[in-house]
Amino acid sequence: MAAGLRKRGRAGPAARAAGLCGQWLRRAWQERRLLLLEPRYTLLVAACLCLAEVGITFWVIHRVAYTEIDWKAYMAQVEGVINGTYDYTQLQGDTGPLVYPAGFVYIFMGLYYATGQGTDIRMAQHIFAVLYLATLLLVFLIYHQTCKVPPFVFFFMCCASYRVHSIFVLRLFNDPVAMALLFLSINLLLAQRWGWGCCCFSLAVSVKMNVLLFAPGLLFLLLMQFGFRGALPKLGICAVLQVVLGLPFLLENPIGYLSRSFDLGRQFLFRWTVNWRFLPEALFLHRAFHLALLAAHLTLLFLFAFCRWHRTGESILSLLKAPSKRKVPPQPLTPNQIISTLFTSNFIGICFSRSLHYQFYVWYFHTLPYLLWATPARWLTHLLRLLVLGLIELSWNTYPSTSCSSAALHICHAVILLQLWLGPQPFPKSIQHSKKAH
Repeated sequence: MAAGLRKRGRAGPAARAAGLCGQWLRRAWQERRLLLLEPRYTLLVAACLCLAEVGITFWVIHRVAYTEIDWKAYMAQVEGVINGTYDYTQLQGDTGPLVYPAGFVYIFMGLYYATGQGTDIRMAQHIFAVLYLATLLLVFLIYHQTCKVPPFVFFFMCCASYRVHSIFVLRLFNDPVAMALLFLSINLLLAQRWGWGCCCFSLAVSVKMNVLLFAPGLLFLLLMQFGFRGALPKLGICAVLQVVLGLPFLLENPIGYLSRSFDLGRQFLFRWTVNWRFLPEALFLHRAFHLALLAAHLTLLFLFAFCRWHRTGESILSLLKAPSKRKVPPQPLTPNQIISTLFTSNFIGICFSRSLHYQFYVWYFHTLPYLLWATPARWLTHLLRLLVLGLIELSWNTYPSTSCSSAALHICHAVILLQLWLGPQPFPKSIQHSKKAH
């Protein structure tokens, strides 16, 4: 009898665990519709999608042919540094000179050694597969904190994009590395680790300059949180890290390093453009067109900064003051305020880019669900948002690009911009006014 009691005692915890598991599964089945629509289920849906992505990414690596584009050039450029060449003007690859900052060199130097001097492509693909899954995890952690996007949308952000899988594991571009570091930076900012967040942001910039499209939003957040004097140490972290990383090359040829790795005027080839195919090539290459795009970019940034992000009723110059000296006491920045500002800043830059190449899709792909769903608009239903998402994916998957695909991409971008402008403000003015009156 004592033995029987011991057996029942041992079976008790297991039975209770099985019962709880069964209750959870029944509840999940009963709430299956909410599972797809309620943002509170983001982590559960994310876990399922990440498991599915392990299989999908493995299948892509082993069943879809690898395409050589820039990997050999990356390895040749890194090999030049390994062999002792620190003059950036002398570092070349099959596809042209080295045009990325020093962080790129160090990271891809590690990949050079990890892949047998760049010859083990399969190993490189598996490393980028891990990078892809890590990027997804970082993105899901961001979305979990926003509680804005219905979980069913994440299927289209993961499993349904051929182009993004291709960029990560079939092309081995450096863009995914920069974006993974950027999303790590945003997670640190959300955790109020501003110093470490700025450090990771600067590290991302050192891999590829496109991350600077987030910089106007980051500067606004730093000024809002700390004021001008309080933001200086954070900006100093960004600057000092760039100097430290680039020091070997700056000592050898400072002008060569700065002109190559931070070349803002670099000319793009018309045959690779995704977004301006409907223009004549002469206009695409004309300097006046580039200046017009820059002016439109800066104008829209200022409009969002003045009218959408800064809603306290004070002059925007009040951001230069220490938070304690402002007329309207600042409130802690919410996750949605941080993410909305950063994602919008980047998206405005994407809309007015001089050219977008196929690998540039990852610059904003993972931000699209937030941009489309975070600001509710009655005129933009779930179906219309999915249509916009689908047309963007189709535009990026059309190779070579056509006038229609480029025009469709701009129309979709315009719809998102309009929604961001007309939707509810991330920094509500009414709350600030009521506090001021009080």
